[in-house]
Amino acid sequence: MLKKLKFYFLGLFSNFIFNFPSKRLKIIGVTGTDGKTTTATLIYHILNNSGKKVGLISTVGAKIGNKKIDTGFHVTNPDSFSLQRILREMVNKKIEYVVLEVTSHGLDQNRNFGINFDIGVLTNITHEHLDYHKTFENYVAAKAKLFQKSKICIINKKYYKYFKKYINDGQKVILYTSKTLKVDLINAIKNRFVEEYNLQNATAAVLVAKELGISGKKIIKAVKSFPGVEGRMQEVKNKLGIKIIVDFAHTPNALENVLLTLKKQKKTKNKLISVFGCAGERDIQKRPMMGEISSRIADISIFTAEDPRHEDVNNIISQMEKGIKNKKAIYYKIPDRFEAIKFAIKLAKKGDIIVVCGKGHEKSMAFGNTEKPWSDVKAIKRLLND
Repeated sequence: MLKKLKFYFLGLFSNFIFNFPSKRLKIIGVTGTDGKTTTATLIYHILNNSGKKVGLISTVGAKIGNKKIDTGFHVTNPDSFSLQRILREMVNKKIEYVVLEVTSHGLDQNRNFGINFDIGVLTNITHEHLDYHKTFENYVAAKAKLFQKSKICIINKKYYKYFKKYINDGQKVILYTSKTLKVDLINAIKNRFVEEYNLQNATAAVLVAKELGISGKKIIKAVKSFPGVEGRMQEVKNKLGIKIIVDFAHTPNALENVLLTLKKQKKTKNKLISVFGCAGERDIQKRPMMGEISSRIADISIFTAEDPRHEDVNNIISQMEKGIKNKKAIYYKIPDRFEAIKFAIKLAKKGDIIVVCGKGHEKSMAFGNTEKPWSDVKAIKRLLND
């Protein structure tokens, strides 16, 4: 209770210091277990390409117009003071719209205090952060705070059952699937994205744009030109004849979606090799779940480190290993992430696909209390050049 009061007063203080900047902005909040960053970035891209003055605050960083701002290591939903400072800067730069990636931690800790959202978006909700929220219901309740503060709620139809009781009678609710839009918009999305989960993310983004009065013609043009997001299905080109992908997937749902998508892309004779870990001092329940998912879908799994913090990497990997049900599954345990990626590249043959999951865009890895510089993309490029 004392901690929550602390967050509340910090939020109130931050708003006073920066003179409640959100009151001068139209804010779109995007939440969900997975897909937040892609959805938020696509909304920003559509609005920006349509001539709107728009800002973005996401896991990857912040943008004021076309100016990039680094929000720090392992930051998704900034603390109240940092958030209000950025919003004030956006107001000063005459920004009209802000797309804000919103997390369950941020909502529970009142980091978004003082913000009334014009539109709230839900991509999905699956197993994650139960180390913090303790129960799935608490996790849902935290996410639901976004929709209690939103004039318009755009919610993935599959997950509406969890949020229905939190929606007020006066709110506009739009439920969506990947087939919700008109044919021309659906075709534009399908021409840009092949992943089912991104078809849904893009649908949510397009619905936001439509609610803000953006024409179908401008939406289609923007979707076509969307460059993607750093660390999301990012391919690292090479001359070995193998496909190497870096993705942020760090939840059971995201890992399964990524692996199933890539499995469809490979030929039967070729192999899908996954390299990933599970974070230390975080939701331990997902560790065996992710071990099971990879051993079931990938041809070869390599378990390694991902932000171990104060935990022993080997213990984390052992917990991942316990989820393996397929006795014929091929997997390796290589605690050093660099060595794990190196092994995967040596193991791969022409036509194979390697996917390195869990870190994505991040530029550091947490060991104890230290953030050590780390980039999956840079590590791969270094190995390819050796």
